[in-house]
Amino acid sequence: MEGNRRRKQTRLAGYDYRTPGVYFVTLVTHGRECLFGRVVEEGLVLNDLGRVAEDVWTNLPDHYPHLELDAFVVMPNHFHGLVFLKPNLAYMVLGRSIRCLL
Repeated sequence: MEGNRRRKQTRLAGYDYRTPGVYFVTLVTHGRECLFGRVVEEGLVLNDLGRVAEDVWTNLPDHYPHLELDAFVVMPNHFHGLVFLKPNLAYMVLGRSIRCLL
C-alpha cells in the first residue's frame, strides 16, 4: 500500500449488506491503472478486458437469480453499477433459523 495510507471506511458500521435493496457498486483497478479501455474524442473505447468486465456484470443474474441489474458504466480504470438485491427466501429462512440457534 502506497505510503501505508489507510483507506477511509465507506461501509456503514453494523449494516448487513445482505439486506435486500439497491446498492451502488464501484470497483477500481489496482493503482488506478487503465486496464479496461481508453477515452477518445468519440467517447470510451473498451478493450478486451473492458468487454470482459461488461460481460461479467451483465451475466451476474444468470449465476445469482436474486440480483437485478440497473445502469452501469465501465471506465478505463473503474466501474460503477447499480444492483438490486432482491429478497432471497433461502437466506431469509436460514438466516432466521441460524440466529434462533445462537
